[in-house]
Amino acid sequence: MYNNVGSQPGVVQPPTNTQPNPFGSAFQVAGSGLIRGGLGAYGGKILGSSSEYVQSNISRYFSDPQYYFQVNDHYVKNKLKVVLFPFLHRGHWTRITEPVGGRLSYKPPIYDINAPDLYIPLMAFGTYVVLAGLSLGLHGKFSPEALNLLFIKGLLGWFMQAALLKVTLLSLGSGEAPLLDIIAYAGYTFTGICLAVIGRIISGYSYYFLMPWTCLCMGVFLVKL
Repeated sequence: MYNNVGSQPGVVQPPTNTQPNPFGSAFQVAGSGLIRGGLGAYGGKILGSSSEYVQSNISRYFSDPQYYFQVNDHYVKNKLKVVLFPFLHRGHWTRITEPVGGRLSYKPPIYDINAPDLYIPLMAFGTYVVLAGLSLGLHGKFSPEALNLLFIKGLLGWFMQAALLKVTLLSLGSGEAPLLDIIAYAGYTFTGICLAVIGRIISGYSYYFLMPWTCLCMGVFLVKL
């Protein structure tokens, strides 16, 4: 007959040994700790190198936007003289460097007349749009559509000048210049254009003298840099 292996009343069964193995759990904890530590160190290394790569490329092509707005009245007046009358500049044309964080960095415009800025180009662009609209109004050709077209043409001209400067620098092997530097140098052209438009408003014939003069000054200014 079959034996009944179930529990029988009045019979005491021996207890089963359910004590965990301390060495096995210790090895499991240590192994999981090593895996987590290794993955964390590897991930931190990857993230660290990626962030350094991104930061180096951002500083390489874009720089710090706040750098280009560190100007004062003294800088603006002297910079306009250098841009519009580069022949009268008797100082040096090289930018001033200073050690920052263990490496050389250029001083901001407020301390260096040769440093590029974005304050003058942006103000000159806005002044150009206003003066061009005024000129259209004096000739009876003003309209919102015409002013909008002037604005778009100005932006396209600014972009084309920046692209031309970029191509010129690459062809000359001058290295990689920050993008905001190129945009700033291209935007200085609007200072001369504003002067030519003012001459056109005052006298139509002076425009044909001022425009070639400002183009020549801008060419000298960019070559000196």
